[in-house]
Amino acid sequence: MSMIHKFSMNGYNIVLDVNGGSVHVVDDVAYRVLDLYEDKNKEEILNELSNEYTKEQLIEAYEEISTLEKEGLLFTEDTYQFHPAFVNRKPVVKALCLHVAHDCNLKCKYCFAAQGDFGGEKKLMSYEVGKAGIDYLIANSGTRKNLEIDFFGGEPLMNFEVVKQLVSYGRSIEKENNKNIRFTITTNGILLDDEKIKYINENMHNAVLSLDGRKSVNDNMRLTLNDKGSYDIILPKFKKLVESRPKDKYYYVRGTFTRDNLDFAKDVIHFADQGFKLTSVEPVVGEESNTYALRKEDMPRVFEEYEKLAIEYANKKVKGDDFKFFHFMIDLDQGPCVIKRITGCGAGNEYLSITPEGDIYPCHQFVGNEEYKMANILDEEVILPSEMRETFRNAHVYTKEDCKKCWNKFYCSGGCHANAINFNNDIKKPYELGCEMQKKRTECSIMIQAKVMLEGE
Repeated sequence: MSMIHKFSMNGYNIVLDVNGGSVHVVDDVAYRVLDLYEDKNKEEILNELSNEYTKEQLIEAYEEISTLEKEGLLFTEDTYQFHPAFVNRKPVVKALCLHVAHDCNLKCKYCFAAQGDFGGEKKLMSYEVGKAGIDYLIANSGTRKNLEIDFFGGEPLMNFEVVKQLVSYGRSIEKENNKNIRFTITTNGILLDDEKIKYINENMHNAVLSLDGRKSVNDNMRLTLNDKGSYDIILPKFKKLVESRPKDKYYYVRGTFTRDNLDFAKDVIHFADQGFKLTSVEPVVGEESNTYALRKEDMPRVFEEYEKLAIEYANKKVKGDDFKFFHFMIDLDQGPCVIKRITGCGAGNEYLSITPEGDIYPCHQFVGNEEYKMANILDEEVILPSEMRETFRNAHVYTKEDCKKCWNKFYCSGGCHANAINFNNDIKKPYELGCEMQKKRTECSIMIQAKVMLEGE
């Protein structure tokens, strides 16, 4: 089935060919003709719009649209469901999230991990558990060469010696197994010092640095154990890490926005002002009973803020600024690239989380929910439940009714499995507010790319 999506933003009329990925910036006449193009013939369109535009304008717009359609740039068909790369995808494990510390030295109000312990006892991962995880990843990754290991918590720097041991172990066995392991660490920065910064910058392919933006915003949510704000402790350490970080390695300063800072564009710009070039500010996820949780009535304000940020971001890009906001960096290429986006995050199959005790879960968002405990990495033979793996594997845009008819399906990957289950108790029913925000971010991303192409230096 063919599908287009059209919207206006920042003075541009934008048309997306959903299945092909082509983006067109059109004038007002063509934008209006597209409302009728699929359902009416040329003469009917000329008659219906004769009071709005001249006959010549309408004919020209109609012919332009018709030419784009003939060239395969508009109203293309969706063939990805039957693409061999999608149908025949192999169940290999590509990434592990190692919860090296179920303990934390902050107590953020919105923390889904219950201050780091995920509702269980505070515990640090042993080297043996982490080593078993790495062995499992390598043994179950098939011919996949590039593998990912994320050190997560709680706060992983609270178990830094084990982190270093696990990196050494991974490095010692990757080459003989024809693997390349990319390590990531997510940290709140409290325990960073010169030694840890040097180690992270030498050994971590990516570093995710948690900070919520402006001092007042961060310190409202991200509290130390003695109820003080964390901004003044963390910011200088993050700056030091980023300033000395090699150019071939990544980092993200990652924040969370809540109902308390719906003006979150200011927090993203604050990151830019502090010299951080790679940033992300995510919407909080939580039940509406939480005072900080986003609600349906907040969405117009959130959309307005995304647009405001997108316009400022696009202006930066046109001037050649290399500042990046993660949610505005979508890939508009289709073909083989889209297969990854159809299949989603890979939780429960390509991506697994392991707790300090060695328990295996589909992803970090499920940790602590016993119903989704898959096995233990220290079992004599680790056998993941095939029924649960199939449930996760088959939860994609072609099995979700809301996704099938959605224009954004190739950019959002069907949403977060954990959010679908937590909010709707159904892995195939996406979290509505998440979908709406994702759609707005996609529109913003397309507008930015259009402006840069048309006006960039």
